[in-house]
Amino acid sequence: MLTLSFEPINLFIMMPANNGNNKVQVNQSVFFRALGTTYKVLSESVSGSAAIVEHTLEARSIGSPMHKHTHEDEISYILEGELSVFQNGNVQTAGPGQYIVKPRGFFHTFWNSGTEVVRFIEVITPGNFECYFAEIAPFLQPGKPPQIDRLKETAKKYGLIIDPYGAEEIIKRYDLSPLS
Repeated sequence: MLTLSFEPINLFIMMPANNGNNKVQVNQSVFFRALGTTYKVLSESVSGSAAIVEHTLEARSIGSPMHKHTHEDEISYILEGELSVFQNGNVQTAGPGQYIVKPRGFFHTFWNSGTEVVRFIEVITPGNFECYFAEIAPFLQPGKPPQIDRLKETAKKYGLIIDPYGAEEIIKRYDLSPLS
């Protein structure tokens, strides 16, 4: 007869202390143009494997210029409203309880063509890209021109390739508020 014996183990999750080096904190929010970002799970809490943010996007607004990620995939889970994404030559629209997957290496943009704010969870894997939103917010102040050079530097730092004119047709077709 085989007898197994187990020692009890106390399991816990250790969250890194905020020693002043963190650029963002859980539940911190940033807002620029029509896009809001609230930090839910920071990549540092899961060894960089993922991050989760909650976005809001104002009605009749585009959320970003056409861009592609070279390091991370994004998965959007819609909580309220409808989110549309253009990627790989196709438009996909999703409502509450639905997902849109945006794999790295494909140009994409997203928008809200509805009359109400859309709210969605964004899972970013691997993590570390979540800080991008807080880093670019100071360069997109209301009533001031965007600081294009600083935006380009930050995009490069995160391996983000931006096509500044790639979403113009979408803005016109869906009568969206432009980014500027």
